[in-house]
Amino acid sequence: MAALQAQQFIERSPLYRQQADATLGRLGDSVIVAHYGEHDESPQLQRCALLDLTNLARVGFRGAAAAEYLLERGYQLPEAPNRALTQSDGSHVARLSQTEYLLLGSLRDAGARIAAEEAGWQFSETANYLLPRQDSHAWLLLTGAHIAEVMAKLCGVDLRPEAFPVGAVAQTSAARINVIVVNLPEGELPCFQILCDRASVAYFWDALLDAMAEFGGQPAGIDALL
Repeated sequence: MAALQAQQFIERSPLYRQQADATLGRLGDSVIVAHYGEHDESPQLQRCALLDLTNLARVGFRGAAAAEYLLERGYQLPEAPNRALTQSDGSHVARLSQTEYLLLGSLRDAGARIAAEEAGWQFSETANYLLPRQDSHAWLLLTGAHIAEVMAKLCGVDLRPEAFPVGAVAQTSAARINVIVVNLPEGELPCFQILCDRASVAYFWDALLDAMAEFGGQPAGIDALL
């Protein structure tokens, strides 16, 4: 069977050129890096790894009625801004302000639930407004024992566990670009979910890899997460 190529798909990550040596797997109507090389990447994820989740679905909602709308859709919501919760299906909800929420898709269903939320939303008189995030933001996953130390090289905010516990959200800058950092693990694996401007992600990817080098950090694929 011929290997998948990102160029075969209309939707592809802006990092696809950096992933030329990776093995790709299907993710809905697009592709995602499955793994680099043939070795088990699980130890790499535990130590220090960077994954590209940009093709996984994400969407935002804002408005006075956004919380009620999402509760009716079966989501658990954080009680305060700059907090986040992982849902039972593996998706995530981050509360960015009193009335704005960011939904991040789950690898378990290839982001189908969150993609359906965007596709199914309809404009009405209710104060709940859709904020498309697929084309505005890229999504990276920084994993392992050294995530706070890596980010300390790029970001002025203290992201150590004692100051930035699980469930915390920081809307800040790193490597001189605006980022959203969400401390939500994947199972027992320490992770920062990082959203940045999609047009700047190639630069930010390289900046992160440079900061990770001291800790043996490498890019990785999703196979070791599943």
